[in-house]
Amino acid sequence: MSDSTIFETRGEIAHFIFNRPQARNALTFQMYEDLREACERAGADANIKALLIYGAGDKAFASGTDIAEFRALQSAQDAVDYEIKIERVLSSLETCRVPTIAAIAGACTGGGAAIAACCDLRLAGANAKFGFPIARTLGNCLSVANYGRLAALIGPARVKDLIFTARLIDAEEAKMFGLVGEIAPVDELMGRAESLARTVAGHAPLTLRATKEALARLRPPMETGEDLVVMCYRSADFQEGMEAFLAKRPPQWRGE
Repeated sequence: MSDSTIFETRGEIAHFIFNRPQARNALTFQMYEDLREACERAGADANIKALLIYGAGDKAFASGTDIAEFRALQSAQDAVDYEIKIERVLSSLETCRVPTIAAIAGACTGGGAAIAACCDLRLAGANAKFGFPIARTLGNCLSVANYGRLAALIGPARVKDLIFTARLIDAEEAKMFGLVGEIAPVDELMGRAESLARTVAGHAPLTLRATKEALARLRPPMETGEDLVVMCYRSADFQEGMEAFLAKRPPQWRGE
């Protein structure tokens, strides 16, 4: 684990915390890997019955990949490898032996929203904001697998709504969309999330495991979509979006 994440066990519940509150818990590549490792550790420990995931502070669950990390993507293969890496992390969440629960306060955007969407259960603080504002910020795209996950969760029309408008939705609309199952006051969120984790931990583990696996088997296999990833990540627009974001100025899109 890096200094930017925390993994600890409290009885039967494992806690994984994104710990960069000063950066709205923006995700470095290492933080993604830490999450994958946490899923493996929780799955390998028979004493752990649930994995609770949240961000430090109440300003953000995780505000997406740290934009500075994208400077490392220098080739088409780098872009494809990035999405492969993220897919490995998200798959580890989906296949984790124990139920995964996201407790979401503040910003839950981009990669953070993708992580939350892969968790089995999601609770939101009243201040939560969800979205994938990539059409406004970077000009990149999601992987085909992530489009598929979101479409299965909230439907294709709402996926288009979120991506095309690049808007952030509040906790109430997220609940209406089906992104979260419950909303709690921010100061009560963690207490409620821990209570839910204990409830789930007390139920028949094989029933929960079978349910997760059965639902995963129902989802059709996805194409890789590497051509779409390369089209966006190797575009002049993506470079413009990244530089504009870091310079805190509006991007000038050219569609190329």
